[in-house]
Amino acid sequence: NKGKPSATVGVGDRASMTNYVLVHGAWHGGWCWSRVVPLLRNAGHEAYAVTLTGVGERAHLLSRDIRLKTHIQDVLGVIRSEELQDVVLVGHSYAGLVITGVADRLLQENGDIVRHLVYVDAVTPHPGESWSSQHASEVIEERLRAAQQSGGIAIPPPDASVFGLENADRIWVNRRQTPQPFGVYHEGLEFDDARVSRLPRTFIDCTSPPLATIAEMRKRVRAEPGWRVVEIPTGHDPMISSPGDLVECLLGCVS
Repeated sequence: NKGKPSATVGVGDRASMTNYVLVHGAWHGGWCWSRVVPLLRNAGHEAYAVTLTGVGERAHLLSRDIRLKTHIQDVLGVIRSEELQDVVLVGHSYAGLVITGVADRLLQENGDIVRHLVYVDAVTPHPGESWSSQHASEVIEERLRAAQQSGGIAIPPPDASVFGLENADRIWVNRRQTPQPFGVYHEGLEFDDARVSRLPRTFIDCTSPPLATIAEMRKRVRAEPGWRVVEIPTGHDPMISSPGDLVECLLGCVS
């Protein structure tokens, strides 16, 4: 499933291709897209794997001051500094909140930049909702207790087996995961739902095994209008366990 990167594309060619901006979920980093990026580039597109503040190679920036707006700014910074157009925003898990906030900001500033929103087994928020809004009370209590061990700064990562990963993939992810900033857990996202809902939106439902904390989102996207739902028979980290199938879904969003 690991493709080879395509040849370097000149600046003049980049305006005609789709730019995939890939935003990882909790405890992960840009590293988790390493099997996806070369496949997208091999298909003639460009891909940018953002690492959010406080995790991955930016774990040294972890602090209690990190908020949802911090992560939204991280993604906006990449889009602006790279001067990207024709963007497909891809958010995994927690990052469904992030890409929703990013899309709302970009639509206010320049409605022509974002082409499609893709929620990979992700939070699909309503205005005012947080990452924790649809979690069961026992999950919230467990994460609060876990965060208290770091003085309320971060939530330690779970074993990657909960994402349906096994063997070498599980070991690799366990080795790379870092604590997730706790300041983003209960913070609600305010955005213009009518504005964001005008964009094409795809939900990629990872069904085997399904992650329990995404259950309400699976129901939501099937009950609300405007959603394209695609199922992949893999676990919560399809960029690792089934990158070829995930890329096929991503390419389908612009075909």
